[in-house]
Amino acid sequence: MPIKDPKELFITMLSDVRQGAERSNKIYKELSEVAQDPDLKEALQARIFVSDQSLSTLDECFKIIAEKPKKVNERLYEVFEEDFRRELNEMQSPEARRLFILARANRLAHIRIGEYVALIAAADVTGHYGVGVLLESCLADKLAFVERTRRLIGERVRQKLAA
Repeated sequence: MPIKDPKELFITMLSDVRQGAERSNKIYKELSEVAQDPDLKEALQARIFVSDQSLSTLDECFKIIAEKPKKVNERLYEVFEEDFRRELNEMQSPEARRLFILARANRLAHIRIGEYVALIAAADVTGHYGVGVLLESCLADKLAFVERTRRLIGERVRQKLAA
């Protein structure tokens, strides 16, 4: 579908971020189901809760601009899910599985961060400053998740080295 102006691009990007948020939430749920470590499971369940709030915030963005989400390409998330399942099935060590789950959750969060940074800029270009504020709050959640994941990975490494 051709994009004719910055507003159409903004709506497409916002739709893509919303669709990505839905898919990310699904992936976090799947990660949580296979996580055997209680700390990891708790962190992922918290991520699911925050992700649900982000979806509500994105829905509010669409209300503010009086638009509905468009259908977008989901291939990025389909490939991510396929690769995750295949690679996780190859993991035999519980410690390797934990680290792999953390690494994949972190990768997904970084993808989302990049999307939000670009979308916030697009909101400003199109004059949707209120939407930009809402998107900044979603970005802050993603940044906090990445930081918490980094700390959890570091703690796992310290525990392994101490053992």
